[in-house]
Amino acid sequence: MKKFFKIILMVLLETILIGLGYILITFPPVLSGMAAKTMCSCIFVMGRDQQSVIDKEFQVFPGMSSTSIEITSDSTVTATVFWKSSKAIFRKGLGCILLAEQSEEDIRAQRVILPPLPASQDTIAWPLGEVLDSVPGNIKQDLIEQTLDEAFEESDPERPLNTHAVVVVYDGRIIGERYAEGLDKNSRIMGWSMTKSITNALVGILVKEGKLDVNKSAPVAEWREDDRNKITLNHLLQASSGLEWSESYFAPAGSFHEMFIKSDDKGGYAATKALVHEPGTFFQYSSGTTNIISKIIRQTVGADEYYKFPSEKLFYKIGMNHMIMEPDASGTYVGSSYGYATARDWARFGLLYLNDGVWNGETILPTGWVKYTVTPAPAAGLGRYGAQWWLNAGDPNNSQLRKYPDLPADAYWADGFEEQYVMVIPSKKLVVVRLGVSHHGADIVKLVNGVIAALPGNR
Repeated sequence: MKKFFKIILMVLLETILIGLGYILITFPPVLSGMAAKTMCSCIFVMGRDQQSVIDKEFQVFPGMSSTSIEITSDSTVTATVFWKSSKAIFRKGLGCILLAEQSEEDIRAQRVILPPLPASQDTIAWPLGEVLDSVPGNIKQDLIEQTLDEAFEESDPERPLNTHAVVVVYDGRIIGERYAEGLDKNSRIMGWSMTKSITNALVGILVKEGKLDVNKSAPVAEWREDDRNKITLNHLLQASSGLEWSESYFAPAGSFHEMFIKSDDKGGYAATKALVHEPGTFFQYSSGTTNIISKIIRQTVGADEYYKFPSEKLFYKIGMNHMIMEPDASGTYVGSSYGYATARDWARFGLLYLNDGVWNGETILPTGWVKYTVTPAPAAGLGRYGAQWWLNAGDPNNSQLRKYPDLPADAYWADGFEEQYVMVIPSKKLVVVRLGVSHHGADIVKLVNGVIAALPGNR
């Protein structure tokens, strides 16, 4: 019996040691990499202070708030967790990059041609500029203000909302707007996976120009000689490529962190994944898939025009003049996640889709692109995903079987980590932007329905 217990004890001890070893090997690179990149972008792109980042963003992982941070005068951030130090660097106009495979010297030496900055918007009328009209008299403004109060109210200190901004656009006008202390209409705010919807728009522009066709095989060189050549650009946009992927943010050795922390070429990394499902038959939300699309955009546009392309063809045309997309170390924009814009800029983006891709009489997105975007992906189920946008379409046989049964079925939205939303509801002529750092959920349904209750004909 003593021998039996000794064996059990040894097995238990060995299991503990293996588990501890796994934690010490896999977690420090992830935590230090996340800390360095997040701190760098929050400070140098968003204009935040270090303590606010520790108090909000660093609460996502246990122990991350105790990370050692060094911020230097040459716009770099180094984060250290146990044995591992990670470094992120800032470049003006391009944001931050986490160093992985290449040296800082090599990345800073990259040739990048950025477009000239646009003129000030301060004297131009919304939506292209910042001068607002008065709120229409048929809006119940007291309900709007009450809804905004509730969106910023912190009722549970253990589960903070950390709402940063809310902007409400009805029938093309801003009818509600509020910011957290220290932020305003000029503050860039991280969009996380709302950037995927930006990537959708960039593809749409290239489709309009005849340079891409969503129904053709995705132009990925590595796939030409194997079964992956059956993957179309449409499969990628609808997150139904069939490629192997794990989007888990809490599995340090999974696909997501392998790509973001260890790879310089994020689209290239994702493109190496094996085909494990027939394309178009299996839905897998995947940042890797979007970064493959982003790399396709770069190859299609060409090196000389690439860094000017998003601004000249999309952002500056609709007044998103504060928008910054960060590239990876290979030079490709991280189209899955790294987009920063003001709350008004995000609202302009939603308004572009609400207006069917037309802005001030100019067709930015091809005719029919928004309809394509909000058509449910066959593999997604419950009509919950289109082409890089989330949908509330629901089960065609049961309208209540959808993501948000209490919101209109035509609602669709860009969705980002920590409860970022650009919610578009065509039937209500409505765009609602909610930005923040919420790790415990934010009630987007309550926010949107509070706004709807204040609109004409909804009292």
